[in-house]
Amino acid sequence: MADLRSVFVFLLQSIVVGLAVAFLVVLVRPDLMPGIGDSIDEPASFADAVDRSAASVANIYTKRLVQDSHPPDARTRFRVDTSFASAVIIDPEGYLVTNYHVIVDATEIRVQLSDGRITEPSIIGVDAETDLALLRVDLGTLPAIRMGSSAQLRIGDVVLAIGNPYGLTTSVTQGIVSATGRGLLNLVTFENFIQTDAAINAGNSGGALINSRGELVGINTAVLAQDAGTEGIGFAIPVDLVRGVVEQIKQNGRVIRGYMGLLPDDLTNAERAALGIENDAGILLMQVYEDGPAAAANLKRGDVILTMNGEPVFSRRQALLIAASTVPGDKVEITGIRDRERFTTTVIAGERPEDPR
Repeated sequence: MADLRSVFVFLLQSIVVGLAVAFLVVLVRPDLMPGIGDSIDEPASFADAVDRSAASVANIYTKRLVQDSHPPDARTRFRVDTSFASAVIIDPEGYLVTNYHVIVDATEIRVQLSDGRITEPSIIGVDAETDLALLRVDLGTLPAIRMGSSAQLRIGDVVLAIGNPYGLTTSVTQGIVSATGRGLLNLVTFENFIQTDAAINAGNSGGALINSRGELVGINTAVLAQDAGTEGIGFAIPVDLVRGVVEQIKQNGRVIRGYMGLLPDDLTNAERAALGIENDAGILLMQVYEDGPAAAANLKRGDVILTMNGEPVFSRRQALLIAASTVPGDKVEITGIRDRERFTTTVIAGERPEDPR
């Protein structure tokens, strides 16, 4: 019994001594304890992401001749308007992406790299329907940004906007992805925007929206008109869309899209119920253009389209994107409703004209 008591006393003394030593370690060297020193000495930071990508964001300065809205006399007068914007180096050979609205009607365009070099770029091609433009500069090998994937973005992901707001070079703002696939903004023909609350101001247009790894996920484009009740609603073009536009411009000098020759509109829930459609699918054909591919496939104004190539169609925006993703000669299988009867047909896509109406 005495031996057992001695063992118990020894264990108790060891525990007390161990706790005392641990207390002294925490008091003197808290950095040795996991989760204590780390939160103080190494705060959360996106500096590495910015380091990887900031050198790939350039500044753009443009000049335009703008007519005075209220000239003091009867003569027409013009003034020179100077604007700030941004661009992103996407290829070490000197290719940069910016917004179409940044350069349209500009009489002078200057690009300033992060190292201070300034040059006049060549315009390789533009795509007004997605608000993108591809430029190129001849300044040797340049630091191209790492390309990410916008398809992998989730609502709540951290994103950073890098650009040249109000001429404040390499400004960085931070926010999250507020929404993806945002449309119905009437900004461009094909809308599929990333919405973010990262601050996007005048001069950020054409700049980079990056993820927490420093990869490009979008090209900053617009901010919702701000008033006293509007804040933190900005939009960027997804990088996956940018890739396709850039490749087409490089190959063809322009974007060649499929064309079906129809004008869709969304259906209301009441209209779906009246037609006996049990899910949310269905769009209404408001117009079928004469001599277009849809007319050749016997589609008519007032038809309801349910699927395109087996994919249920839920909105006007989705139908336009599906049509635009085709190339001339592609076959698009259509199922729909006419006079309450189901039908199928095949539209052979043509080439989208400059004025598709």
